[in-house]
Amino acid sequence: MSKSAKIAVFLLSFLMILCLGAELAVGWFAYQRLNETGGTLDGLRTDNSSLREELGDLREELAGLQKILNGKTNDPAQEDDVTIAGEYVIRSTLPISDAYRSGDRSALDDKQKETLDMAAAILEQIISPEMDDYEKEQAVYVWMTENLAQDEGLLPVIPRTQADCDNPYGVLKFHNAVCVGYATTFRMFMQMLDIPCMVVHNSECYHSWDLVQLNGGWYHTDIYSDAGDSNFTHFNLTDLMQGSNQSWNTEFFPAASSYEYCYAARASVEEKDMFRVPALVRKALDDREELLSLRFGSSMDETRARVVQRMLNDIQNRLDYSEYSGDLYMDWNWMPLDEGWLLTVNLNWYDDSDDEDEDISEEYMEKADEAVNDAFGDIEEDYDYDEYEDNAY
Repeated sequence: MSKSAKIAVFLLSFLMILCLGAELAVGWFAYQRLNETGGTLDGLRTDNSSLREELGDLREELAGLQKILNGKTNDPAQEDDVTIAGEYVIRSTLPISDAYRSGDRSALDDKQKETLDMAAAILEQIISPEMDDYEKEQAVYVWMTENLAQDEGLLPVIPRTQADCDNPYGVLKFHNAVCVGYATTFRMFMQMLDIPCMVVHNSECYHSWDLVQLNGGWYHTDIYSDAGDSNFTHFNLTDLMQGSNQSWNTEFFPAASSYEYCYAARASVEEKDMFRVPALVRKALDDREELLSLRFGSSMDETRARVVQRMLNDIQNRLDYSEYSGDLYMDWNWMPLDEGWLLTVNLNWYDDSDDEDEDISEEYMEKADEAVNDAFGDIEEDYDYDEYEDNAY
């Protein structure tokens, strides 16, 4: 690497560290602000979750940049046996998918057999015979983004080894996964379903995702980036769309140029008037839609995009101080098309229902209430709810 390139990478790393510090400062300010204004725990949990995801991404990027700085990185023209972020290895899962399709498990070790059993049980739950390949892929995507975002329950399961976070065994058993774990698990599911799929690594070797083939065309799908949302933001993208955020070895990996099975493109409607965006967002909100996807032609330039951004920011601010606060979080994304741009607005609805106690028997609930009353029954509540509401708004 040349001296100038090393300097550039060093400066970029330094800037990213500054961004990390800024994120922490913003997180602390948001925490203090919520305390002052009586913000909801749901809002704080959402902010913390988002911050945690962003910090995780920054750590992976910094690890990749450090490798570049040390002159230890390359971009191998291969799919498997590639090390990501200096420690996570993309490994083949063909023995498991082949055993699933053939029914012969004799060549698998105990860990592979357990992985196969977990994966087969999931496919039995979510896949039906009448589904086509696109519907099967979508079913796997939804299951993974909804169920593998975080561990369920209050008592975490401790994995046997940190290495399991980059393979399907760790992903399915412990739900502790880095991008390599999500990518190899998704590929394993696709291969079990006879759907061609490859794991792609970016040129800097700090991130990985999948290329899946449907009806002869290839599409980028990044489960890791959509985990917890299921909003299809990174589902079946073209090279042009994925290339706005990542670079990879395009000479080795097949080209993805079709929009036929791009979820956002399939769901989109053409729009020529940018000032109709607020009305369209309001209609989607009233209908409790989860995605609004709008196609704009080549007339959508930087100035017009800033106007749309201003309107969307204003909408978000109004929602933050409305009856939707705590129930809805809105985000949006611009993606390039061959001609024009695609605007996706995600309406992320949160379930306010208190389901933490639904698995607890009535007997346990009564005993719990009795135990609290016995220990603290002499202490009366002294809480001014009216004062709380006045301070909250």
